[in-house]
Amino acid sequence: MVPQKKLDQVSSLTAKFARAKTVVFTDYTGLNVGQITELRAKVKHVGGELEVTKNTYLKRAGVDAKINLEGQELNQPTATLWAFEDEIAPLKVLADFVKINNLPKIKSGLFQGTFVDTAKIKQLASLPSMTELRGQLVGMLASPMSRLVRGLNWNIVKFVFTIKAIADKKATA
Repeated sequence: MVPQKKLDQVSSLTAKFARAKTVVFTDYTGLNVGQITELRAKVKHVGGELEVTKNTYLKRAGVDAKINLEGQELNQPTATLWAFEDEIAPLKVLADFVKINNLPKIKSGLFQGTFVDTAKIKQLASLPSMTELRGQLVGMLASPMSRLVRGLNWNIVKFVFTIKAIADKKATA
């Protein structure tokens, strides 16, 4: 008989597989508790979750979620990054953390239901987040309007400067 605690953990992982937009498997060997806690907090801040998971539970949850995790290097200690809200933001946090600490080692992942390797995860992490894309779009949309306003306003400004120059010239004469 399998203990209820193990069944609960597997069902929790299965639910996370169903809910997550992006999943990344990492080898956290070499990280201390403080570093893992720091990474967890940063990932949580952007709408993700970092969880140390047992490989057997992950494989079982993958079977339950109809995801074949065979060949995904689930043989070393594994920390799983779950991206629930934004697909890219937690990957950016992980990539930045890896740049600074050279750990954790990214094994592989799932992006929109497709398995991706380390290179693809790094490529995805370099993409702008949804917030950045929205900001760029607003800037692009506002730019022509502001130029139009400045262009239309320039004739009035030029007229005012001309009147002021004439008034100054008459005041000195």
